Amino acid sequence: MSTPGPVPSNRAPMMPELPKGDIVSTYDRYEDAKHAVDVLARAGFPVQQISIVGNELRSVERVTGRLTYGRVALMGALSGAYLGLFLGVLLFIFQPDNAAILGVFAAAVAIGAGFGMLFGVLSYAMNRNRRDFSSVMQMVAGRYDLVTEPELIGEARRMLTA
Repeated sequence: MSTPGPVPSNRAPMMPELPKGDIVSTYDRYEDAKHAVDVLARAGFPVQQISIVGNELRSVERVTGRLTYGRVALMGALSGAYLGLFLGVLLFIFQPDNAAILGVFAAAVAIGAGFGMLFGVLSYAMNRNRRDFSSVMQMVAGRYDLVTEPELIGEARRMLTA
C-alpha cells in the first residue's frame, strides 16, 4: 500500500514501472518492509529514494461464506437501500417542500431495498449452479525487497543494522 503525496517538482510523475537500483534488504512480510522504511525515515534517510517491491505475486481468493437465497436477498436489500438513500438525498436537495421529506426518505430506501432484493435473488437464481459461495480476491507477494539507488545502499544498510 502506498500513501500518495505531492510529486516533487524536480521529478517526473511516477509511471507504473519497476524502480531501478539495488536491493537493500528482503523481507517475508509487508509489515516488516514497512517497518524498515519507518526506521530509515526516523534515521533521516531520504525515503523518497526507496521503494518496496513485492515479488512472487500470487492471487489468493478467500472464501467468506456460502451463498443462500436469504443471504443474497439481504445483500441485495442492503445495496438497494444504499441506492435508495442516495436518491432520497438527491430528492431532499431538490425538494421545495421539506415537510414530507421523512416520508420521501423512507419510501426511497424501502423501494431501493425491494428492488435490490428482487434483482439479487433473480440474479442468484439464474446463476445458481455456477457459484454457491462468496469470496474476496487479494494479491499477495512472497517476498518484499527494499530497493534504492546504488550510491545510497551502504547508508541504508548501516541505518538498518544500527
